[in-house]
Amino acid sequence: MKNILLIGLATAGLLLPLAISAGTPINPTPPLGLPPLFIPEANPLTQEKIDLGRKLFMDRRLSHNNVMSCAMCHVPEQGFTSHELGAAIGLQGRSLRRNSPAMYNVGYQRSLFHEGRELHLEDQVWAPLLAKNEMNMPSIGYVVEKIKMMPEYKGRFEAAFGGEATAERIGFALASYQRAMVSGNSRFDRWYYGGEKNALNAREQRGFEVFRGKGSCIACHTVGEKHALFTDHKFYNTGHGWQRSMAPAKTTYKVQLAPGVFVDVSDEQLDDFEKPLPDVGRYEVTLDPKDRWAYKTPSLRNVAITAPYMHDGAFSTLEAVVEFYNKGGVDNPDKSPLIFPLNLTEVEKADLVAFMKTLTGDNIDALARDARRERENYPVPKQDPSDSYMESIGNSRP
Repeated sequence: MKNILLIGLATAGLLLPLAISAGTPINPTPPLGLPPLFIPEANPLTQEKIDLGRKLFMDRRLSHNNVMSCAMCHVPEQGFTSHELGAAIGLQGRSLRRNSPAMYNVGYQRSLFHEGRELHLEDQVWAPLLAKNEMNMPSIGYVVEKIKMMPEYKGRFEAAFGGEATAERIGFALASYQRAMVSGNSRFDRWYYGGEKNALNAREQRGFEVFRGKGSCIACHTVGEKHALFTDHKFYNTGHGWQRSMAPAKTTYKVQLAPGVFVDVSDEQLDDFEKPLPDVGRYEVTLDPKDRWAYKTPSLRNVAITAPYMHDGAFSTLEAVVEFYNKGGVDNPDKSPLIFPLNLTEVEKADLVAFMKTLTGDNIDALARDARRERENYPVPKQDPSDSYMESIGNSRP
């Protein structure tokens, strides 16, 4: 990916107009099928920041009880999502409202989270760290002090930024690692953009014709002449969120407690941990009634390995998703006009699923192995970070 500077990035809260990087900026070339990646001028991509962000992403001590890491919900071997659960499970087994989004190509997203409440990765990374039902860290300052006390990070922030850990630098490092999770050069890319006529078989090619024709998938999951993100970055009410809010389905999840040890857990059992909050999608950001139950169009890249699907993980297979859209979603007052019955035949539905399975990038296993270069667990600091913080305040007084 060429390093395209996003001039005048409007950063919020924690971010400064320009950050100093200690490493050499990386200017990688995008894989086949993807455009150049936008990299903020304030946070140029360097290997030191990527490596530091990976360590933070995998570190369980960034949760209040030293158990949850980012990788616990975004499991590298499971497409950087979690196959076991529709909705993610947070701290102390608390059930969350939504499915964990896959992390591939997240740097291309114009907004983040299913309802698009954040615009920049550098800001987004703090939301799960501080959320009471996710990693539950007490405050930003607590996170900073806790990291400063961990010997494994000694010298790492200095190498990446030229100085010690700060809130800004933690966000920049995590964002850099996530931005580097680029995946392209799929069989579809080699066929459509690379001219490899045999990269897709006849069924898969027919599936693409359904995708951009009778199936009308391309209306939201866009494909360009030179590259394809398979999303228009917009928000739509398909009726699924409305239906789940009106009459929640009774679902049982298979939860892995230990290697080879599974238990069945119902929605009611998960909800016992904490009363579930209503989910009205994009409305939570805009407060526009027309945005109720509208959710962001997800990218279809690597969709075959990132089940379950929909914002709440309600569908476990691509076949179920295709059937939902073939029926025209679920009627409700604000359903998008782009969602309507497709009347696909059984052969057309099978062809469409076969096509979507060609969108898997060629570096999936490499990204998972790269993530596991870091250990998830380290000894917990013996001193409470708040004690260190109070001591620093005391030492600064005259």
